[in-house]
Amino acid sequence: MSVWYGVRDLESACSFYRDQLGFQEVYVDAEGSWARLIRKGVEISLAEGELEDGDLIATLDTDDVKAEAERLRAAGVEVGVVVEIPGTIRLLDVFDPDGNRVQLSEDI
Repeated sequence: MSVWYGVRDLESACSFYRDQLGFQEVYVDAEGSWARLIRKGVEISLAEGELEDGDLIATLDTDDVKAEAERLRAAGVEVGVVVEIPGTIRLLDVFDPDGNRVQLSEDI
């Protein structure tokens, strides 16, 4: 499964997913203005321009949502608040430079 996001600037978006969220670029088509990135089995495809699918959300597993929230805020990334369902899960909404939401998840 792959989640597709429309982005304004492919290079900037790839940099965000690579440098801030730990994705690895596996394919970039500069001429076609799209790229494919993978992190721990999650695939995200980015394409310059608007997509028609609406609200797409990728959820990424992490070992420590609270630490990731602090790290991303310090890097100037827009993040929401950590939401916790006691004894079950912690979630954090992270927004890429184009406003697309990525959710970080930690089983607790």
